Amino acid sequence: MYARNFLVGLLVCLTAPAHSAPTEDAVVAFTEDLWSVMPRTAAISELADGFTWSEGPAWDQGRGRLYFSDVPENKAYIWSQENGLETFMSPSGLQSNNVAGFREPGSNGLLVTPDGHLLIANHGARAVERMNIDSGLRETIANRYDGKSLNSPNDIALADDGSLFFTDPPYGLEGLDASPLKEQQQNGVYEVRRDGAVHLIDGSLTFPNGIALSPDEQTLYVAVSDPAAPKIYRYLRDGDGFQNRSVFFDAGPYLERGWPGLPDGMAVAKSGHLFATGPGGVFILSPEGVALGMIRLESATANCAFGLDGSTLFITSANRLLSVETLMTGAAWHND
Repeated sequence: MYARNFLVGLLVCLTAPAHSAPTEDAVVAFTEDLWSVMPRTAAISELADGFTWSEGPAWDQGRGRLYFSDVPENKAYIWSQENGLETFMSPSGLQSNNVAGFREPGSNGLLVTPDGHLLIANHGARAVERMNIDSGLRETIANRYDGKSLNSPNDIALADDGSLFFTDPPYGLEGLDASPLKEQQQNGVYEVRRDGAVHLIDGSLTFPNGIALSPDEQTLYVAVSDPAAPKIYRYLRDGDGFQNRSVFFDAGPYLERGWPGLPDGMAVAKSGHLFATGPGGVFILSPEGVALGMIRLESATANCAFGLDGSTLFITSANRLLSVETLMTGAAWHND
């Protein structure tokens, strides 16, 4: 009752699709290599709709359900095959009715840890939090850097050793960079190390947004949702940190076509393929950054995550929650 299937457009071309905005949801191949990643019979399913801006999907493998945020509405939801859509947290971010100064007061990026806790990029609290899902109790992991409040943490990645990475653009604040609440000079990419210390990886990006680690954890990906520089960068591990920034994928040519959306959230497969949101939907990138194709969507798309059996990709796209089958398995997937 929650699903509405869209037939897949099996268009194969050697370059990016023609200058036009998506008119319907479809899987589109730029090269034949896409079909080693996506089934030719894949269909996009609409699971739920009616949100203001859906974000931050995170699959809970132990409990068999998906969490995701509606950031402007300060709510978070659960979706499962058994029960469909349920409200999970209301409020999800700022725990107050006074939202003065906040453009988006809710939770944004979510991530379930191997021990079954929920990591929350909380715009309203201007913090990264860890929540006990059973009790609802939260603890703050990071809310300050260099003695100043963070902007509005946006997305999270977690390493096997417990190190945590997050982005901190000003999207939660009214006025963005001009907000009087903004204390950080930079919009940063940070690491929280196991001792709890917060380290700045890069403070030069305009609007760092989505963040992800490669399966071998030697590469850190950061999406920049700046219309003037819509790119995904990669940082290479150097010792115990990440440096040597380079462009992994430039979404500029697709944005120039008038397609909705900007680089935002990402999901990584065990193979190293990156499923990255951007203008027109979700790009499917090889481990070398080559665009093999995309899941073309008619609405701006925020984020994606693997779930169910590990090969289903859940997508938060504006007011909708979608899913599509892939031939890949999520990098964080484990078999117990």
